[in-house]
Amino acid sequence: MDKILINDLRVNGIIGIYDFERDSPQEILINLVLFTQTKQAAETDDISKCVDYEKIANTVRTHAQSSLRLTVEALAEDIAAICLAIAGVSKVSVRVEKTQAIHFTASVGVEIERENL
Repeated sequence: MDKILINDLRVNGIIGIYDFERDSPQEILINLVLFTQTKQAAETDDISKCVDYEKIANTVRTHAQSSLRLTVEALAEDIAAICLAIAGVSKVSVRVEKTQAIHFTASVGVEIERENL
């Protein structure tokens, strides 16, 4: 299985359970691994055979900015569903991190894997 990588997508959004987290956006870091087949796109060099990673990144970014989720777990599930709805994506690994959640850490978050059955 081939992979498309979207690394360190930075988004500012409302996420968290505490009042101060609900007052103003904070940085959310998102990493995606999209499992797909790239052979036909590579053999033909035809953009229409490719998974549009720019569209996915923009859709995920828009959702994360506006979803107002309480937990990174819920946001990760949302993002996985968005990715799996894209034709050609059979599996996805999603990592969602809050970079400002705990002092003295680079980030805290979750990583999940989901697939179309």
